[in-house]
Amino acid sequence: MSNERKNHWETIYTEKSPAQVSWTQSTPTASLNLINATKLPLDAPIIDVGGGESMLVDHLLDYGYKDITVLDISGNALSRCQKRLGARAKNVHWIEADITAFHPQRNYALWHDRAVFHFLTTEEDKAAYKRLVANHVSRALVLSTFSLDGPLKCSGLPICQYNAEGLQALFAPHFELVQSHEELHHTPFNTTQAFVYTQFKVKAIE
Repeated sequence: MSNERKNHWETIYTEKSPAQVSWTQSTPTASLNLINATKLPLDAPIIDVGGGESMLVDHLLDYGYKDITVLDISGNALSRCQKRLGARAKNVHWIEADITAFHPQRNYALWHDRAVFHFLTTEEDKAAYKRLVANHVSRALVLSTFSLDGPLKCSGLPICQYNAEGLQALFAPHFELVQSHEELHHTPFNTTQAFVYTQFKVKAIE
């Protein structure tokens, strides 16, 4: 795990509230719609990568999903999310890990990532991520990043911008693009950020 990267995010989740970070969504509608569109059974294992304090897990529990994992590099973020969920936190698997050094102990039917992949700016980190999803995702990948009209930095860090075609090319060896759309995210401090949302399915072995 990169200590510098971990320290950065631990500081963010110590010093800032959800109202002070750009990625906060009270209802992550686009992600939920793409997850539900996969029509997976409610007991299918789902992982939310970089879940942090995201409200996605709350809504997945509300919908009745029974096998949810939330992964984040920040232990502070996970603790804050667990505190918010209260007794429901025991129904979720929690993993503190840098995604580029994550070694899954199981496979996941669905892998969700909103705004982690675009922080991976080196070819080494991107390759590590692609190996993870290729080896440990059995059904679907729901991925959103800053679009070509999005910011060049977030939380003081450089990012990579993508469009649906670019993401499709990156993940094409193992995944097929099912649908995509672009969306303007309205931050808690009244600015906008352009995202691209994608849903992929695992390619059938021929």
